[in-house]
Amino acid sequence: MENRQPVRVGISIGDVNGIGPEVTIKALSDNRILQDCSVVIYASTRTLSFYKKAIKEHDFQYQSIKTADQIDPRKINVINCWGDDLRIEPGQKTEAGGKHAFLSLEAATADLAANKIDVLVTAPISKETIQKAGFQFPGHTEYLADMSGVAEALMMMVSENLRVALVSSHIALKEVPEQLTKEKILNKIKALNTSLKRDFKIVRPKIAVLGLNPHAGEKGAMGQEESEVITPAIQAAKQEDILVNGPFPADGFFGSEARKHYDAVLAMYHDQGLAPFKALAFDSGVNFTAGLPVVRTSPDHGTAFDIAGKGIASETSMRSAIYLAVDIYRNREFIREIEANPLQSQPQNNKGRD
Repeated sequence: MENRQPVRVGISIGDVNGIGPEVTIKALSDNRILQDCSVVIYASTRTLSFYKKAIKEHDFQYQSIKTADQIDPRKINVINCWGDDLRIEPGQKTEAGGKHAFLSLEAATADLAANKIDVLVTAPISKETIQKAGFQFPGHTEYLADMSGVAEALMMMVSENLRVALVSSHIALKEVPEQLTKEKILNKIKALNTSLKRDFKIVRPKIAVLGLNPHAGEKGAMGQEESEVITPAIQAAKQEDILVNGPFPADGFFGSEARKHYDAVLAMYHDQGLAPFKALAFDSGVNFTAGLPVVRTSPDHGTAFDIAGKGIASETSMRSAIYLAVDIYRNREFIREIEANPLQSQPQNNKGRD
């Protein structure tokens, strides 16, 4: 295993005025992260030099390359996506910040599509500023689904054995009930089940599904979605031999012992899943876009303009995002090898057999 090729990790820098450059530099300053990967940062050497000096991270070393074809293995490589005329204003929401975040993302996803990098880690963007630059999606998840030709991706938050996926993500709360259908929830359950097997190597995943209403509807007293939509979807999934239970009341589930018996939780909407997840794992959490042919992860925090450039942003989530992307790529690689050699069985104990 020591001779295997390092995973090529592309990093889009996010909004240059947010904490993306800072947490990227900090996460990569420990060279141990390069033992199993080669890194390509899509930004500019001037941008990285600016933040390296601002946060006094002197151990951060990198080299400039023109294209991803020139990646130096187990090193930090930088592709210049723009010139030196960008005015960097830490903490400020500017149109330039959004424009250059989009330039970075476009360059990184182009190389991902061309198989010049293996995985993509996205630093945080400001949806407000990047949309002014022509980005026409609610977020990274929807953008990458469109790029991959997938109707709808699955947003999943990951921290060690805590995994929370969403049926609906970046929509207004008032639109959630009308978005929930038996078919959509069933598809999300199936996508989550597949991801747990393929991306996390869990042979028989156990999935918990949350209700939409308080007390999971209280048998219809607080809403009909559980009985009319969610439960039928769960029953249909069980018919397909998926180990899934629910709907569980969302308010107490994450604090209960029941959570420990499941490999993942499927929440109905954004804050129902992300609020408890971030309360439990804010520093270490990773946003993973499941259901795509490509691997994409991201820190679970935003641009944090209020602390940008001050040297106090935690890099833990970015580091976890890099490690998780590499792990998922390796897991998929393992599955591909097994499927390519169906007659290659694992060693078995034949003791006692004829």
